[in-house]
Amino acid sequence: MSASSDWHAPGNLVQPSGVANVSFRATVQNGTDADQLAEALSTPTSKISVSAEGTTPIGYRCNFISMEDVSVADCSYEGSISSRRDGVADKLSLFLPTQGMMLFGGKREPIYSLPGRGVILEQGAVRGTRIVGPRRHFCLFIDRAKIAAQLTHMCERTISGDVGFRTDIDLTAGPGFLLQQLVSNLHSGLSGNGVLQRSPLAVKSLCDAAVYLLLETCPHHYSEELARSAPLPAPRHVKWAMDFMQEHIAEPISLSEIAMAAKVSVRTLQQGFRQFRNTTPIAYLHEIRMAAAHRDLLESDGTQAIAEIALRWGFTHLGRFAADYRKRFGLLPSQTVKR
Repeated sequence: MSASSDWHAPGNLVQPSGVANVSFRATVQNGTDADQLAEALSTPTSKISVSAEGTTPIGYRCNFISMEDVSVADCSYEGSISSRRDGVADKLSLFLPTQGMMLFGGKREPIYSLPGRGVILEQGAVRGTRIVGPRRHFCLFIDRAKIAAQLTHMCERTISGDVGFRTDIDLTAGPGFLLQQLVSNLHSGLSGNGVLQRSPLAVKSLCDAAVYLLLETCPHHYSEELARSAPLPAPRHVKWAMDFMQEHIAEPISLSEIAMAAKVSVRTLQQGFRQFRNTTPIAYLHEIRMAAAHRDLLESDGTQAIAEIALRWGFTHLGRFAADYRKRFGLLPSQTVKR
């Protein structure tokens, strides 16, 4: 992309839209000011500073489309631009370049992003970046909570923290090529008067497809586990225990009461959960209560105190609740309410 008068007209267009069960927010930023670019790229939990290198003017045009837990972007840059992150990213970021070079300062060695070579970044993977324009890339941003929830469902056990994706991904063929096409089509389909604005089910399916494609085809810490045969169906006593815990999720129930409801001994119940769910009954109860608290925090309009929501689901130690919540969902309860 060559420099043109477009770069000299800073703009900020925000277009909130909602269709059926899908709502999205389109934001366009273009201009030549590094501070405005920094503001466009920053999030509440992750501030980014931007500076121009050398004397060559910089330019940028970034078109973001944000949905509930997935966002896509089409970004173009001119000139040499460096940036620095301060804070923790609460999303997995996937960069899919079509032009130019971008350098990420990795923990051990630099990570290069060029056409044909994408980059997957998790929390704290990099702090600094450098763009050598002209540069264009599509981006896919996925909430860490969504990644953890999908992986938890696929592995049938609680997953938290970083997934451990390998940072580089081949975009010339196979899954990487499909991902780039999927993200490009999702972005174009939601831009302007794109056809996807009238098909919320298609939008949801495409977003889920992108997440599953990442988890099933891109190497990470759980790849071998996903490649193994599916676990055996849980026996009746494990299902009875799970149903009992779900029905009494907000009540103070003990392990003995759960075992009694499942009509087995505590030892048999623990063995069943370890064998068929790769967890313990109490850990499973903690997980479904944490998920319920997360749902209430997302739906809170600010009138409900975090302590009230935590206590509703049995979390009496607020400091421990906040730490466990952050480990599970990648951000603090207070950050969830502010979103």
